[in-house]
Amino acid sequence: MSRAKLTEQEIEGSLAALNASATSPWRIIDGKLHKEFQFRDFSEAFGFMARAALAAESMDHHPEWLNVYKTVRVDLATHDAGGITELDFRLAGRMEAIAG
Repeated sequence: MSRAKLTEQEIEGSLAALNASATSPWRIIDGKLHKEFQFRDFSEAFGFMARAALAAESMDHHPEWLNVYKTVRVDLATHDAGGITELDFRLAGRMEAIAG
C-alpha cells in the first residue's frame, strides 16, 4: 500500500469510489479525508471506535478522531506524506464496512 501523497485528480477519483458505497459522504476538509458517523447511542459509537481502532492498528495507520455521545468525527491524512494517500482511503473503506 502506497504512502505517497495522492494528486488532486487521484483524490477525486478515490473519493467518488468511496462515496459510491458509503452510508453518508466523505469530504475533503482542510486537506484531510473527513466524515462524521452517527450512531444510535454512545455505546454503539464506542463499539465502532473499538473495532476501527483494531483495524487501524493492524494497518499501522491511526486516525484523528473525536467522539461526542453518538457522533464520531474522523479525519484521515498520512502525516509522513504531507497529505492524503491510498492508505487513508483504505482505512476509510474499513471504517465504512465496520459502521455498515
